[in-house]
Amino acid sequence: MIQSLREISQPTRELSGYIAEARLRALPVEVIEKAKHHILDTVAAMVSGTGLMPGRMAIAFAGSLGGPAEASIIGTPLTVSMINAALINGMLAHADETDDSHAPSRNHPGCAVIPAALAAGERAAVSGDAFLKAVVLGYDVAARLNYALGAEEFAAASRSTHSFGGTFGAGAAAGALLGIDALQARHLLSYCAQQASGIGCNVRDSEHIEKAFDFGGMPARNGATAAAMVAAGFTGVDDVFSGERNFFEAYAGKADPAQLMDGLGTRYEILGTNIKKWCVGSPAQSALDAMTQIIDAIGLTGAEVDKVVIHLPTRSARTVDGAPMPDVNVQHLLAVLLIDGKLTFESVHDHARMKDPQVLSLRKRMTIQPSEELMHARPRRQAIVDVTTREGVHVSRRAVAVRGTADNPMTRAEVEDKAQDLMAPILGIDASTKLIEALRGLETLKSLADLRPLWQPSGTTPLRRSAP
Repeated sequence: MIQSLREISQPTRELSGYIAEARLRALPVEVIEKAKHHILDTVAAMVSGTGLMPGRMAIAFAGSLGGPAEASIIGTPLTVSMINAALINGMLAHADETDDSHAPSRNHPGCAVIPAALAAGERAAVSGDAFLKAVVLGYDVAARLNYALGAEEFAAASRSTHSFGGTFGAGAAAGALLGIDALQARHLLSYCAQQASGIGCNVRDSEHIEKAFDFGGMPARNGATAAAMVAAGFTGVDDVFSGERNFFEAYAGKADPAQLMDGLGTRYEILGTNIKKWCVGSPAQSALDAMTQIIDAIGLTGAEVDKVVIHLPTRSARTVDGAPMPDVNVQHLLAVLLIDGKLTFESVHDHARMKDPQVLSLRKRMTIQPSEELMHARPRRQAIVDVTTREGVHVSRRAVAVRGTADNPMTRAEVEDKAQDLMAPILGIDASTKLIEALRGLETLKSLADLRPLWQPSGTTPLRRSAP
């Protein structure tokens, strides 16, 4: 039985109305520009992901799924159903640690929201302007859902903020592009709630395959599924966030549902989302920045190091300390940086170097020190790196606002340079340049389907050496 509006809680009423009206809402110029940066950054991560093991596995799996040819698998000539495209592109977007992150809500919004919006947008042949607005909406919903749950406490209980927030953000973005109204938006939220899942053990996945599913593929697929079902006429619970046996009772004893509507239309979460300067896990960014400062200051090499102490926020330290993935393990990344003098996409994905005796020797001289002070520092995710050389020289640097974070954002040129570096080995320089130019003018695009030829490779074999 459909409830009257008076029976619907205010957070649910306001959020569902916000979702239904997203395509009609004008956005500030700076929000449009930032959204285009994140869309390009995420598309580049998808293209790059086709050459990595999680991406290769996902693409091979797509061949067994069948269904209508509604949407592209980015970086391939394949077209599949909307829901399957969301799944595969989500895994491509988080095939490694290249994609964006939103530190306050402990979320990777791009790898869930953008694949779902792309899939729905291609199926509905929406304009670039509508797609942009849906993406901004998805980031808003993903972050606010995690705020309402209490992101820090939720993560501390070993639940995955990434897949919970991502599912709702993906559902909202896809639903907006499929034209759902406010009542349908309430039902969509309930279908997202029923599918929301995920636990933090994915940090133990050494090959990043399950993690790609948990962070990107699963929430993108679940959100797209919720949107498609509701758009097809499926009905559901009118207010999953309040009343008997509601979502917050199930998952968060100290939830704050008012966070779902706080700042809607005035605070755009995409402006607070980070684009990664380094193609590595978010907690490693600041440590690499601090070590780079030391290398630049004294010309430090691995051979000169006696001891390194890396101070990280307590929960970040837990994620990256001795992690089995090379692009997440901070000691490994700092060791490779010191030995090579730089980091490349290939070097941070080289699993063989996890067993390199020179790297292992240097890693043994590094320790991570969890810091409660850094847990509460603002801007978030700061790091302090202390180095003692074999000659007894002590040098310390603190990275406060890494380039690419919301407090020190990358320019359009920097984002485009990163995207070109990721996409050119797969698509070729000319094709990747054309795709970058098209996404730069995304708000003028008449149909999202027009992008399809631009992200399909001319050949069948990626040029980049694939990581194991």
